[in-house]
Amino acid sequence: AALESPPPAYSLPGTQETAMPTTPEGGPAARVELELPLGAAPFDLEAAVCSHGLFMMAPNRWDPASRALLRPLRLASDRSRSLLARVSRHPARPSRALLVSVLGADALSPLDQDCILEQVRRMLRLSEEDGRVVAEFQAMHAAAREAGFGRIFRSPTLFEDMVKCILLCNCQWTRTLSMATALCELQLELKCSAGTEDLQLRTPPIREHKRKRSKNQNVRVKLEKKFTELECLEDPRVETAQDTRVATGTSDVITHLEADEKLASLPQVAPETGSVCQSFDSSELSLEGCIGDFPTPEELANLDEDFLAKRCGLGYRAERIVLLARSIVEGKVCPQNLEEMQKMSLPATEELSTIPSTYERLNNELTTISGFGPFTRANVLMCMGFFHMIPADTETIRHLKQVS
Repeated sequence: AALESPPPAYSLPGTQETAMPTTPEGGPAARVELELPLGAAPFDLEAAVCSHGLFMMAPNRWDPASRALLRPLRLASDRSRSLLARVSRHPARPSRALLVSVLGADALSPLDQDCILEQVRRMLRLSEEDGRVVAEFQAMHAAAREAGFGRIFRSPTLFEDMVKCILLCNCQWTRTLSMATALCELQLELKCSAGTEDLQLRTPPIREHKRKRSKNQNVRVKLEKKFTELECLEDPRVETAQDTRVATGTSDVITHLEADEKLASLPQVAPETGSVCQSFDSSELSLEGCIGDFPTPEELANLDEDFLAKRCGLGYRAERIVLLARSIVEGKVCPQNLEEMQKMSLPATEELSTIPSTYERLNNELTTISGFGPFTRANVLMCMGFFHMIPADTETIRHLKQVS
């Protein structure tokens, strides 16, 4: 429910509270404060947010000083409109509720309030079913219970999760971060522009080249031959390695995609003492500094694939993202139906051996989406709460080779 009056200012011990955005005149920006109750299972906001690298991808911002998550969230009454939301511990009831401050609005309708809170619940996995699963996990692992672990951070919508899982494929983490940032910058441009013909292609495509290979590595494949438009698809041979339960390409395909440069526009992150997280500069936490929300299917469906690839440095991923957006807009793919299917949990048992489990049904549905190979599907399914397969691509294998 919305708080009738703003609570007093609180600072956590050993931290510096980030200032809330202000108007050009110096007064506090308009905001609505909502309270989100927590379940019975122990909950730690920092552990829940920093549990997966998705929290570092735009438009998410985590500030370890105030232990708050900031990002734009869309309204139910106008899906084209986003407001910046700040999620933090409730100052008066830190163990029982979260405080969700919605900036840039004097008031929100009950419909919009519910929509904002539902998006936060999804990101932090605060549904009753999530609470039950977390309680079961923490009952088996006392250390996880004490630390508040058991949830994996995700996006406000399944579509955003799906696109970000595409961005994770076959590239370094800095490249993934830059692509997500560019998509949010583009969303802001689309919002402010009458059409894509007015947009300037300001983001140069990032060059891809091979990492220097060691003498012991027996891979001799040229990058331009390996990663053609057809071979960029995740290696279908992984389907023969189901007994390993790892969704990845075979070991003879270890060519690596590397970002040639770190975009200057990427926010710099630095470790925070005593924190498991990294953060954007707290001075950037303002309404004016917002780079835009993550684009919706409607905003991406009409874009030219070549334009999107060049503007956001997506490479072959642009085609997959545009096709996914168009499929959703045309009703061929329905994320809502996939999430409803997820709720109808049907475990695989001997008695029901002829009936596919919920995981198998979802995996089969995702297989029908163009460009969704084993790695992308494993990541999406993990975001949906299924951990049957370990997402691993060429970059994962490179790291494993370094520590083996």
